[in-house]
Amino acid sequence: MTADAQKVATLRRLRRRSQFLRAARGNRAGRSAFGLQVIAAEDELPGVGFTVTKKVGNSPERNRMKRRLRAAAAACADDFRPGHDYVLLARREALSRPFAKMINDLSGLISRVHDADAVDNRIGPGRGQRNSTP
Repeated sequence: MTADAQKVATLRRLRRRSQFLRAARGNRAGRSAFGLQVIAAEDELPGVGFTVTKKVGNSPERNRMKRRLRAAAAACADDFRPGHDYVLLARREALSRPFAKMINDLSGLISRVHDADAVDNRIGPGRGQRNSTP
């Protein structure tokens, strides 16, 4: 085996609240099972964080959702781009969604948020024309 064949994509875990808040200011995309937030970061390795609120279920259900999201992120580790932080926001549907479908959704969302980055078509704060000058 060569060194290239042994190369495995490693992911950095986001653990601090400030990292999650920073990612919330970036691009977003969503599916029925989860949402994805992404923002450019200074670290070379891609960072991944997981959020499951109490609104979506009790403790065993939330833990199961986190395990499924971590496994999906590990399966899509090669799709995550270096120099970016990602946050996966679980929704109730994450419990019943087939795992293969979750992986396909996550892979599609990763490419979608980066396509939005290139086109820069994200609507930012101040969506209306409230403060525009004539």
